[in-house]
Amino acid sequence: MTDLSQLTLGERPGGRTALRADWVLGHGDNGHQLIRDAEVVIEGGKVLFIGQRFGGEVARRIDMGRSLISPGLIDLDALSDLDTTILGIDNHPGWAKGRVWPRSYVESGPYEMYSPEELAFQKRYAFAQLLLNGITTAAPIASLFYREWGETVGEFNAAADAAGDLGLRVFLSPAYRAGGMVLEAPDRMEPVFDEERGLAGLADAVAFIGAQSGRHDGLVNGMLAPDRVETCTETLLRRTDDAARDLGVRFRLHMAQGTMERDVVQRLHGHTAPGWLASLGLLSDRLIAPHATVATDADLELYARHGVSVVHCPLVSCRGGGSALRSFAGLKARGINIAMGTDTTPPDMLLNLLVGLIAARIVEGGPQGASSADLWNAATLGGADALGRPDLGRLHVGGPADISVFGLDDPVMTPAIDPITTLVAGGSGKVTRAVFVNGRLSMANGQVAGLDLEKAQSRAQAQYDGVVAKYPERSWGHPPLAEIFPPSFPMAKDT
Repeated sequence: MTDLSQLTLGERPGGRTALRADWVLGHGDNGHQLIRDAEVVIEGGKVLFIGQRFGGEVARRIDMGRSLISPGLIDLDALSDLDTTILGIDNHPGWAKGRVWPRSYVESGPYEMYSPEELAFQKRYAFAQLLLNGITTAAPIASLFYREWGETVGEFNAAADAAGDLGLRVFLSPAYRAGGMVLEAPDRMEPVFDEERGLAGLADAVAFIGAQSGRHDGLVNGMLAPDRVETCTETLLRRTDDAARDLGVRFRLHMAQGTMERDVVQRLHGHTAPGWLASLGLLSDRLIAPHATVATDADLELYARHGVSVVHCPLVSCRGGGSALRSFAGLKARGINIAMGTDTTPPDMLLNLLVGLIAARIVEGGPQGASSADLWNAATLGGADALGRPDLGRLHVGGPADISVFGLDDPVMTPAIDPITTLVAGGSGKVTRAVFVNGRLSMANGQVAGLDLEKAQSRAQAQYDGVVAKYPERSWGHPPLAEIFPPSFPMAKDT
């Protein structure tokens, strides 16, 4: 037996490699199945064997000990910038805290608050964070609040290269929108539209997918990403759906996620967001719809009827209060495919599974709300099904070697019981020991290839401090920063 240090970070090991652990989560005819004291053999980018002992020759055997070898986790709302939503955890209401452009900022001319180099770095840093948490496939999401309008092809060319360099499977293209919310008076937000700008963003996204899809040994894949339903027009959505069909990709649209969106869409279109898209004939299995936290029963019936996948992001939804999915069990009973997303910092999928489990049981008033296995299915099989990629999200012979290894010997998780329940209850991606994507060792023992995480963290914090310092100019009334984001407790006076 050899250990993980014998492999080169950032590379595929040469020859056949057997990964052994106390537990392996394989895949059979009826879904995931646990195998005790087992191993997974990979060769190149594929899985060659799953079972208790491979009888053929291998170049090496690596013993991961008290661990679970699992299919890599899939994050379909994966944080890919420096998260600004955390500024609102204890600072609200959002309209007063720079979460919506005030009219004064719009008239002065919105601008990019980060340089192209900073935006490129953020994607690389965020992708490393995803790998640290056992995520092998991601559909990136970022805020447009601090952007001039939409995302750019240049930053996504850099994002594609970052995915290739670090070894992360991605589904992406620049986000675009035809409008935005403008704060016209305290607590009065109005939509403002520029459809031509949205259509130009769609054209850029289509061109990006054509140029980038399939690069880096298939790690880079296309997905269209109109920003939020209240920022889209009928024409933009119709053309997005047409483009998704022509390109053979999915498109992700945030909707049924909050009361502001619900009220705006109702006023503009006379429907809830799912009802509006249904009236346009735009609900289908091409659509991936994050959140659904304010979806009505009628909305959920529409999702079920048309094969729409929901991306469940419990941490960011529950953190603000009153926004839990209602309910995980209800969506599952309707046959709606549920995938998972992180959407905020920390981009910790295991933490999201724990919060999702707790929220589901509170909503249903008991353990019938969801099981640990239900949440694990959503983070693997659900994400794969949403993408239309049945080769992902499961360990099976001949499938891609997208593997995450989670330690079960962390002192905070002792005593360990069933491995899935232990990891969900433990609730932290910090126990991720190793990640393989397409057979390549992308993360090992808290390190990723090609990025000094300590230096990157300092750089990320400096960038974040810089953008936070600009919040007064984009907040209503332009109050000082200390008033927008006061400290949790009074600051001690200098002595």
